[in-house]
Amino acid sequence: MNFRQFAFNNVFRNKRTYVAHFLSSAFSVMIFFTYAMLAFHPDLKGQIIADSITLSMLGTMGMNISQYIVFVFSFLFLLYSASSFVKLRKKEFGILLLLGMSRKQLNRMLFIENIAIGAAAIITGIIVGVVFSKLILLICASMLAVENGLPFYLPVKAILLTAGSYLALFMVVAAFTSLITKKGMLVELIKAEDKPKPEPKASVSLSILAVLLIGLGYACVFLFALRRIFSFALLFGGVILVIIGTYFLFTQLSVYVMRTLKNRPRVLFKRTNLLTISELVYRMKDNAVMFFMVAIISAIAFTGIGTALAIGDPGLAAMKNPYAFTYTFFPGPDANPLYGEKHVRLIEQTLKREGFAYRMASYTPTYADDGTTLIRLSDYNQLAAALGYPKETLRSGETMVSPSSVTQNNKYKLEGLQTDQVTIIKAANTLTLHTVKALPHIVIPDASYGGSLIIADSDFETLVRDDEFMPFRYTEFVVPEWRHSRAVAEEISKALDSEASGGQNSPFNFNALVLDWLHSKQLNGMLLIVSGLVGIVFFTFAASFIYFRLYADLSRDEEQYRMIAKVGLSRKELATTVTRQLILMFFLPLLVAFIHSGVAFIALQRLVDFSVASHTLAIFATFLGIQVIYFFATRWRYLGHLYQKIM
Repeated sequence: MNFRQFAFNNVFRNKRTYVAHFLSSAFSVMIFFTYAMLAFHPDLKGQIIADSITLSMLGTMGMNISQYIVFVFSFLFLLYSASSFVKLRKKEFGILLLLGMSRKQLNRMLFIENIAIGAAAIITGIIVGVVFSKLILLICASMLAVENGLPFYLPVKAILLTAGSYLALFMVVAAFTSLITKKGMLVELIKAEDKPKPEPKASVSLSILAVLLIGLGYACVFLFALRRIFSFALLFGGVILVIIGTYFLFTQLSVYVMRTLKNRPRVLFKRTNLLTISELVYRMKDNAVMFFMVAIISAIAFTGIGTALAIGDPGLAAMKNPYAFTYTFFPGPDANPLYGEKHVRLIEQTLKREGFAYRMASYTPTYADDGTTLIRLSDYNQLAAALGYPKETLRSGETMVSPSSVTQNNKYKLEGLQTDQVTIIKAANTLTLHTVKALPHIVIPDASYGGSLIIADSDFETLVRDDEFMPFRYTEFVVPEWRHSRAVAEEISKALDSEASGGQNSPFNFNALVLDWLHSKQLNGMLLIVSGLVGIVFFTFAASFIYFRLYADLSRDEEQYRMIAKVGLSRKELATTVTRQLILMFFLPLLVAFIHSGVAFIALQRLVDFSVASHTLAIFATFLGIQVIYFFATRWRYLGHLYQKIM
């Protein structure tokens, strides 16, 4: 057996130790390969450019940034796992050095082991990525609303980029691992597993500080959302406070709680609590940094995916514009008004033929000298009836403010009216009106910067001369099932475009909400792909951290439980004790991550008018289900190892 075979055999003999490292590495390779495959896909890039140049630029930028994020986190993860293996094998290294292996040979052995695992992970990740590439392309085509789908292609460039990048990464990690082993004397390496652990300590002041910092961080986030103080410094500061507070939560407060329980005899001496609590005091201290990393990484993953899902929700498009179709007629002074009526009938007939229920309303605005949009009360009430809102009443000399954007709507809800009267100047006419209220919903979208003013019909007629030309007439269609009206919208748009093709300036404009939403969905789909894959990688790395810590302590646990079994610890009591400890390790960081993400989703809910609860619950349920499966699989294997050594 030569030296290279000796190094390879070390990997195969430590399959249990290296399996999580290998699988997580292969998974990160597969995700990186997926990004590269999408970035190099010719049809995907062409489809996006045809829809929007900005969308193509942002999509390509998002893919590139995500590749960098996955690559950087892969490096940090691999470095962490490699250092964990070095600490786990200190006694083994000490024995090898005692038997005559030089430090240079030890470093060479570790380098070969890391390269062997890396090469296997690269090959496995790329093969799995190629096998599932067609499925990935189908999912991405659906998310990006690419109507004809994305055909399969052999991603040679993606394969070469992935293989080259990760081969360089594993070589760098292998070099770092060799540097780690240079520290430590021979005697320290051999006795590394026999050193007694000091009694864990926790500071009361730092435990209280943990709660205060997390509370202040939450307050900053809610201040950002509830008070609409859109400051990056405020939001970023809140996130930093929560991160620091979470660190002290695990390193100080959790240990303090365990020590408090240990000092309560009624709790400590109940059944197997003596063994469970005494062990958890040490586990909480030993695993505090790991818990912190898992909680923060998981919270980032949940929040990123949830935000992307919320942004892609059709409710966001409907929140900005409540009308499925908008037909605008601006004929000019000499145009035939029947031209616009013909188009409106065409839209109605198409909707009826395709079986879509709809409600229709029209309005003709006028504009003050400062650009403010003025709407008749009777026109407004037609629109409100179509949208299902109550009708309003005004007396002469009164007005209502109608927000034209989500930002204006939120501002009026939060701050109310800034003044109780408004002066309207239009040509030679001037009216000073009393502002009675701001409406709580958007009825006239994208009207003007300051919103629209709803005025009584008599005041409207006072401002508008009989011979005044009214340049715009809007006809709005409310379609409850608008998100399924893509084919209808494209048919109407095509029919209207064919009529306008012969003229220089078309006297009309047609806008379909479903087409705007699908266009936006492409950008949001790219965001969902980016955040979703990165989030899954983060969660996988977080789960692997738990695996590393668990199996790093396996030898010590085997020895400890073997001694306790000699004084009467039964198989059932062992299973109960281990299960309690594993529940804490697997679900405490996840619970903290759920709380952090839940606060972020509550804040997000305050910024939008549609419910994000379904997205939140779906994310939490999905990742909780994955964690539960992972927990039971790990518990089964872990108890199996203990039963073999002890019972």
